[in-house]
Amino acid sequence: MTPEERSSLITRVDAALDEVRPHLAIDGGNIEVVNVSDKQIVEIKWLGACHGCSMTAMTMKAGVEQAIKTRLPQIAGVVAVN
Repeated sequence: MTPEERSSLITRVDAALDEVRPHLAIDGGNIEVVNVSDKQIVEIKWLGACHGCSMTAMTMKAGVEQAIKTRLPQIAGVVAVN
């Protein structure tokens, strides 16, 4: 993937996350896209109250990954880097 393709994909993933950000913000959290790997794995960083929260694993599958894959079906998965 070229740097331009990666940048474009990160921008589209970030836009997809706008669907879940309001829910995270209610509890003082947020999420940041760090990278999208060549294997189409989105790397995210939990911010604010989400960092260290015991519910992030459930939020990852039920909210974050679902929101991304709905808009970008080529994404293979999502992992947290923190």
